[in-house]
Amino acid sequence: MSSTDTAPARTGGDSADVGAGLDALDAVSAQRSSLGEVLRTKALPPLIGVVVVLALWQGAYSLHLTSSYKLPSPLDVWHSLQDLWYQGTLFSIIWTSVWRGLSGFLLAVAIGTPIGLVVARVRPVRTAIGPVLQGLQSLPSVAWVPAAVIWLGINDSMMYAVILLGAVPSIANGLVAGIDQVPPLFLRAGRTIGATGLAGARHVLIPAALPGYLAGLKQGWAFSWRSLMAAELVASSPDLGRGLGRFLEDQREFSDMSGVLLGIILILFVGIAIELLVFTPIERRVLRNRGLLAATR
Repeated sequence: MSSTDTAPARTGGDSADVGAGLDALDAVSAQRSSLGEVLRTKALPPLIGVVVVLALWQGAYSLHLTSSYKLPSPLDVWHSLQDLWYQGTLFSIIWTSVWRGLSGFLLAVAIGTPIGLVVARVRPVRTAIGPVLQGLQSLPSVAWVPAAVIWLGINDSMMYAVILLGAVPSIANGLVAGIDQVPPLFLRAGRTIGATGLAGARHVLIPAALPGYLAGLKQGWAFSWRSLMAAELVASSPDLGRGLGRFLEDQREFSDMSGVLLGIILILFVGIAIELLVFTPIERRVLRNRGLLAATR
């Protein structure tokens, strides 16, 4: 009798324990990290990596593994950066390339997105154009520079043409890959509520394909930046101004290895900054909205 009396109580206790455990899990997932923890887990590892690279670089310079002409010290590169700062040209050089890269990338998004939608949803178009987009994505961006110079001359139009030819295929392919992963149930639900055509693409297809589309956008930016640097390295004209690629080539012509390394570091810095300031927050927000990322500070 006692066993039957206590069984419901034990079952209720187990249910309460399970509920408490689920509540605890929810509390942990929603807990925000402290500033110190964020700095320790996010900022400290990259900082240590930079320090290790600088230490190895300085060690190679101090051991004279090669001539200082080929491998200047980190301090020499710092002095080159100071020279640009005192000349007042540092930010103008960076901004010239950043403006071209971002404006060309946005134009590539405006062109690549509708192309991706059509290729993903119209089977004959996909059969005809899909392999071409895949092939264009694997083509090195610098290969377009000579053709663009002959077609358009050495001007800003040539720069943007090279950016578009490098970035549009990646953006379109990313959207196609994202749409291919959208569950058919979403499409049927969209048609049920009347979301067809452009409305369906805006409210169903693109939001559902957002993770793959975002990956394509990130790759498209990488192609835009690399394409622009290739164009600036090859093409030279007073009308184009002086961007990072042109600065890098000028230092090569002057046989200034400190300036060459500075140009490489600045190009790398801009690429990383755009990734961290633009794409990483968007990616984290998308993942958090889908419940794939716990809320953090």
